Amino acid sequence: MTELGKDSKRLKLPLTRIIGLGFGAFVALAIALVLTLSVMANFKNTFSLLNDKAILITEAMDNQLRKHFRAVQVTAQGLKPFFDSGMINLDDPELAKLEMRLAMAGNPTVTVLMVTLPDGRRFGAYREGHQPPQSFDGKVPDSGGKSYDLPQLDVNSPPTWGPLVNNKFGQFANVSVPIVRHGKMLGTLTAASSLDDLSRAIANLDEGADATTFIIANDDQVIMHSDTTWLQTGGQPAMDLPASRLDFGDPVLAAMETEELLPEFRRAAKAGIEVSVIEAGNDEFVMMRSVIPGFSNKPWIIGQYFQSASVSREMERLAGSAMVGFFALIVAVIVAIWLGRRVARPLKELAKQSEKVGTLSLDEVERLPRSRVQELDQVAIAFNAMVEGLKAMNTYVPRSLFIKLMRLGGQNAAEAREAELTILFTDIVGFTAISEHMSASETARKLNDHFALLVDAVESNGGTVDKFIGDGMLAFWGAPDDRPDHAQAAVTTARRIAAALHDANEQARAEGRDILRLRIGIHTGFAVVGNVGALDRWNYTVVGDTVNTAERLQSLGREVGREDEVVILASADTVAELPGERAKEHVGMVSLRGRSREVGVWKLDPFQQTTSTATRPGMTAAE
Repeated sequence: MTELGKDSKRLKLPLTRIIGLGFGAFVALAIALVLTLSVMANFKNTFSLLNDKAILITEAMDNQLRKHFRAVQVTAQGLKPFFDSGMINLDDPELAKLEMRLAMAGNPTVTVLMVTLPDGRRFGAYREGHQPPQSFDGKVPDSGGKSYDLPQLDVNSPPTWGPLVNNKFGQFANVSVPIVRHGKMLGTLTAASSLDDLSRAIANLDEGADATTFIIANDDQVIMHSDTTWLQTGGQPAMDLPASRLDFGDPVLAAMETEELLPEFRRAAKAGIEVSVIEAGNDEFVMMRSVIPGFSNKPWIIGQYFQSASVSREMERLAGSAMVGFFALIVAVIVAIWLGRRVARPLKELAKQSEKVGTLSLDEVERLPRSRVQELDQVAIAFNAMVEGLKAMNTYVPRSLFIKLMRLGGQNAAEAREAELTILFTDIVGFTAISEHMSASETARKLNDHFALLVDAVESNGGTVDKFIGDGMLAFWGAPDDRPDHAQAAVTTARRIAAALHDANEQARAEGRDILRLRIGIHTGFAVVGNVGALDRWNYTVVGDTVNTAERLQSLGREVGREDEVVILASADTVAELPGERAKEHVGMVSLRGRSREVGVWKLDPFQQTTSTATRPGMTAAE
């Protein structure tokens, strides 16, 4: 049985089955991958939302505090310039009290406005409940209660907050500014505010029974708590506010020292917010808190906590899903790599060999191996057949021409058109007589060696070999790719041919073989170039009077330079394109067969640009 027969008996799996099974498995694994990505995204989103929640709640509490106390501080700062300048005269307490009552009427957050003189005398205005502000002298009436605690100030002191003051009417925060005139401190202006309205506003930020909002100030004293009737841990607070954190009766606040910071809340931590887990009894709570300075002589702690059970359950579920997805991802990657490499291996080799085909390096193309995959096996068979066909075609179509046409656009570049070209025609002198003494194989070998010399010279100078006619060759420059120096390229090629032939003849003389002499004709002019033919018999060639003229010039070499090793005859049209050419000899105006007008003919030195160790036959350059 032949190898092809054996190949046909082998089991070949269809590519559709491989892709179907492979992608079926891959999709199944991809679901796990998607699950993993979803879990990861959920992890990220969960903590991102918790970060946002921590920041938003804390910022809301902070903003509420600052809004409230800024109004109190602004009242004191707003009145200070009037006292400093004397517009509100301390010697006229009644007018001063009137101005302070007016300031309090426009700012309901202020409970007391008071001036304290260096001798201890006091006067000002106070507000009782929702009643209009009233004046007082000496001290705040008992109904107002002691709501201030004066800090130590000097003439340069900024607005300074004193410690919180607690009395039977509630809790009060106070800020004081110095009254200064002509560099001397005349007294202290104090503004105090009840925290009752502020506590209610902060408590409204509570998110319901699952969240507790609090404020701690004055050395670990709870001054605000949203769960004053029932705690999340069960039961009621042990005492009314304000109260010590440890004595208040909230197990969560009492266990703050045992907190464990959560590293996932980096963004909240950058905003100055600590997020931690606290164990209280049998429950876990997530607490977010931040330190707020500036509204007392000591910083405050504002925060909120809620049960972590819901968050913990979500995290555990996400963690379980993440593990499943992670292992699925590993399996999917392994399978995908195996399947991809198995399928891609022959395709990779196909791409590698196709690249060589693209450059027409057909001798370097390796045959693709047969495949057990039916479709890939068909591709390999077709590719190998294509390469063999291209090799056969390349025998008859010059590779340089093929590459040019491919580079310039294939069929469009090959359409017949008129173009200015330079045509080169060669012919061996007396080859018929030389070949009489050679066998057919020797004659073919002699011609093949000679044509190889010619083709190398033409292609190395960007020319196109059109055809071989007997022992002659037709080549041209200027198509399919345009080049303005086509005449110079043709002349350079002719001289390179002359140099190569001279070296070959020297070797032939040394070996006792016959030498060759060559005639070359070169003419420049317009000709039709492109695909010429019919049906499936097309040739990319040149036709026209320019081609005939080049052939006639080559034939004229029988009469001009009859004994020269190489004679190069160029028309005046070609020489006109060589302004720097000096190695030339004017033959004259010659009437060529088939032309009605005479043609100017020049004889060029074939060895002008040749560097050779052999003796240079030829002529002297024309001056």
